[in-house]
Amino acid sequence: MQIKINDTLRAYIEPLTEAEYAALERSVLAEGCRDALVLWQDVLVDGHNRYQICQEHGIPFKAVENTSFRDLDDVKLWMIDNNLGRRSISDYQRGVLALRKKEIVRARALELAAEAAAEDAAIAPPDGEARPKPAAMPLTSREDIARAARLSSATISQIEKIQKTATPELVEAVRSGTISINAAATVASLPEDAQIAAVAGGKKELQKAAKEVRELRTAGRPAKEPKESGRDHSDYNANRHPTEADDLRAENAALREKNAALLAEITNLQRRLSELVAS
Repeated sequence: MQIKINDTLRAYIEPLTEAEYAALERSVLAEGCRDALVLWQDVLVDGHNRYQICQEHGIPFKAVENTSFRDLDDVKLWMIDNNLGRRSISDYQRGVLALRKKEIVRARALELAAEAAAEDAAIAPPDGEARPKPAAMPLTSREDIARAARLSSATISQIEKIQKTATPELVEAVRSGTISINAAATVASLPEDAQIAAVAGGKKELQKAAKEVRELRTAGRPAKEPKESGRDHSDYNANRHPTEADDLRAENAALREKNAALLAEITNLQRRLSELVAS
């Protein structure tokens, strides 16, 4: 079979870094291509890097066709779920994939709702009988998206902001781990030229830019009223600026929220398993 490469699908999942690709190449050279490539008819869906390595070094491989795909959106949803199940991808990648899934699912739900509305208009319900309410649209809330990505809602909100306002240079910085998601979302509020300059200055310049933005925001907030009893912290709080420790505390809070979401997901899965066993 002549395997075809679809450029849209090849670019749909973020590419491996040079180090990751080199590690995969060493593994394939040493152990062969252990996992089968996945095809949609004759189009490659999963295994682009392994296929390239096998082609370059003449290494044999297996390929299987997934016959459940109906269209390109089915393929994309499978790719998203397949990659969300991997531990090696970053939190930023998880958020981006979950947001992509939301858009596909939302478009499908709207299409189905329009079809159902057209059918309802053609068939009137019996007298006195109310029309059935449409099913809730999946992945509509930020909480649903966060659950799918196993992230906190706050992190999903920050990733959305990065996608909307960050320059390509800043996106690459957060993808590579040079800057945290939290700090990148803060820097993304700057003008494009300021973002580019901060990225060019490296990690320290990015941290400095994020700190300056937070200081400006803090300066614009009204000072809190001092407490009637206990030590008076009003002067300290009014002049205090966010530090790197504040960033760590914010990330710690986000991780705690992510952990709570994971525990909720485990509880839900255990409940569903119990229901299946009992039925």
